[in-house]
Amino acid sequence: MSEALKRQAAEAAMGEIRDGQRIGLGTGSTAKHFVDLLGAKVSRGFECVCVPTSEVTAAQARGLGIPLTTLEEIDALDVTIDGADEVDDDFQLIKGAGGALLREKIVAAASARMVVIADISKRVKTLGAFPLPIEINLFGRAATARAIEGVMRDFGAEGGLSPRRKPDGDNFITDGGHLILDASFGRISDAQALSKALLDIPGVVQHGLFLNLCQEAYLAGPDGVVRLSTARS
Repeated sequence: MSEALKRQAAEAAMGEIRDGQRIGLGTGSTAKHFVDLLGAKVSRGFECVCVPTSEVTAAQARGLGIPLTTLEEIDALDVTIDGADEVDDDFQLIKGAGGALLREKIVAAASARMVVIADISKRVKTLGAFPLPIEINLFGRAATARAIEGVMRDFGAEGGLSPRRKPDGDNFITDGGHLILDASFGRISDAQALSKALLDIPGVVQHGLFLNLCQEAYLAGPDGVVRLSTARS
């Protein structure tokens, strides 16, 4: 059921892209459906150039014949289509379950628009039930973790901080060579303030709070796909 809903959301978002556009390609199980659909469209003659947000997405896109570029070769993107782990009514997001949050945020920030695709379970009133991924530098990681725990206490976090692991138990390492710590807040009352507090920690590279980046969301549920927009259209 969940995979079917993810594909429905991805199909709905296909209406957001136009021939000749520069498109950011997200990472994760829902974004994977969008890349599959885009690949099929490209095979029928659709023209675009895309920037992937991870090595996994890049490999998938190349296998489907989707033309790729980088943000060194072009200066901006028309739209990024990506998934989310949580989205609230103010279009604030938690992202990073796939471990690509840094590149996802860079690509989203370089885009004129960011469109989220997800199943309806990702819509929340308040962010924080999903653990917040925080990408950190390997150097000084224990000191960085202690500083993050201090911020968590200041913001009334209901859970703890844990390192992201691979299935074999080794540390998960991002495409950029960093670690990810997952912070269980339970409820995030002030996402803007939390974002600043985390980024003020020297060892924090980036975090999974995506604020002032998303303009639209397609959320698929049993009754169909709901489109949310900052334009309220």
